[in-house]
Amino acid sequence: MIPVTSFAGKTVAVFGLGGSGLASCHALKAGGAEVIAADDNADNVARAAQAGFTTADLRTVSWVNFAALILTPGAPLTHPAPHWSVLKAREAGVEVIGDVELFCRERRRHAPNAPFVAITGTNGKSTTTALIAHLMKVAGYDTQMGGNIGTAILSLEPPRMGRVHVVEMSSYQIDLTPSLDPSVGILINISEDHIDRHGTLEHYAAVKERLVAGVQQGGAAIVGVDDIWCRNIADRLDRAGNRVVRISVKNPLPDGLYVEHETIVRAQGAARSEIARLGGIGSLRGLHNAQNAACASACALAMDVASDVRQNGRRSFPGLAHRLEQVGRRG
Repeated sequence: MIPVTSFAGKTVAVFGLGGSGLASCHALKAGGAEVIAADDNADNVARAAQAGFTTADLRTVSWVNFAALILTPGAPLTHPAPHWSVLKAREAGVEVIGDVELFCRERRRHAPNAPFVAITGTNGKSTTTALIAHLMKVAGYDTQMGGNIGTAILSLEPPRMGRVHVVEMSSYQIDLTPSLDPSVGILINISEDHIDRHGTLEHYAAVKERLVAGVQQGGAAIVGVDDIWCRNIADRLDRAGNRVVRISVKNPLPDGLYVEHETIVRAQGAARSEIARLGGIGSLRGLHNAQNAACASACALAMDVASDVRQNGRRSFPGLAHRLEQVGRRG
């Protein structure tokens, strides 16, 4: 668990008591905060009470002493309308954030240079996250994987040098993380999705952009450029002076990583070099997985993982359950 010390001595409201919400309650309490837990689901409230937390109906209590509202990503922040707890917080001038924001604040307080890889995209997030975590483990890192992929981020071990956090993030989580600052940020792709929660595709893309725009100075923003949204984002990051690594599985690039005949190629001006071969790796079949593998390879390069470790890690990657798993062979 990661104790959240940034709210020590303060009172914090937590709305949404599923896995990440309850983990936030434990982390805040361990860091010295007083927690008021709430949920629209009575069973979740009962579980929080059994775990020793004070529960309340946030519709009826005073918000004057709340330092923050920690909101579940499942509750809408903006569209189609803000959740009632968000409106209450805004009326009281209380900031609304999520559990990944708590992680970012703890990392900055205690280990600001600890490696932190954040991954987003409309498709491929989970496979890319799992592959990067696998590569980091093979490279010898103490690897903590979580976020949208399953384990609540505050249930992981605390940031420190030599330990890498590999975190999958949905657009909902990014929306609740205003100071998101990974050392490596990855935006795989953008296509129309979650418009009910973001209003427009433009707003959805803008939320995704924040993950790579917030990369720490000296870090790497890795962006798949096979769609117009991501191409424009990469260009904006370039103009802002960020270090951008472009990824394509459709076209050769003058600078970046691209896939050609099941080979990941690195282009640096006129120079071309083979980074990895994907042929024969069953867990990475298909063009979509080539994109995932190229993004993961760019991350491993940014983390200075040796070439033989990268290749061995890709070949030993088991893939995710029910994602192009081989169930048998005939003949």
